[in-house]
Amino acid sequence: MADILERLKAALADRYRIERELGSGGMATVYLAHDVKHGRKVAVKVFRPELAAALGTERFFREIKVTANLNHPHILPLLDSGETDEFLYYVMPLVEGDSLRSRLNCERQLSVDEAKITSQVARALSYAHSRDIVHRDTKPENILFQAGAVVVADLGIALSVDSAGGTRLTETGFSPGTPAYMSPEQVSGEHEIDGRSDIYSLACVLYEMLARDPPFVASSPRAVLAKHVTDPAPADYDSPRARTKVGGSRDHQGTW
Repeated sequence: MADILERLKAALADRYRIERELGSGGMATVYLAHDVKHGRKVAVKVFRPELAAALGTERFFREIKVTANLNHPHILPLLDSGETDEFLYYVMPLVEGDSLRSRLNCERQLSVDEAKITSQVARALSYAHSRDIVHRDTKPENILFQAGAVVVADLGIALSVDSAGGTRLTETGFSPGTPAYMSPEQVSGEHEIDGRSDIYSLACVLYEMLARDPPFVASSPRAVLAKHVTDPAPADYDSPRARTKVGGSRDHQGTW
């Protein structure tokens, strides 16, 4: 990993000065960087080398061009993207606030009023859907707080990954989506999904905000995926770890 970081620093030195890692996941690693040209802090997201190889530069730029044209107050904009020394990357503004995941980790459960931020997420998704873009990975980690508002990150990025398809992508061990929030059609491997898949994912996020856990919990990611396809949606908040009062009276709980 140290060798990869040094390669990345050298490859981007003329445009972005990489300072430190902010976080990583199955798809990519995010770095705090200084935009040399514009004198500002940014977040640079770099795909895993094996995933970048599976994607291919041409496909990546073709798909990410669509994302770059999104313009909505609740969508984190794309500032730049590129390929250098076999690295595929894209650049986003640095969000000073925390993520919904960080907030849930601290508070575990939000009130009904606090959960209304999902309306901002829904507006962002609706805007993208009107342009035939599906997020495919709506989850608390991609919902960020910035200056009192909510912005959705990585909108449309998963499409560039999903469009790779085939054996090359399978060999990376990565598929778009996160088990706790994946729609049944994503779990089933359907490629022709639409905005309803994002709505399902957002509903899972909202459920977790109010009930402390996602709607389907199991001992392994594979078991969680199976529950999305086979189990009925939970009828209330009566999960083992979610029996505390949620944002008010029992009336709120009974209407879920």
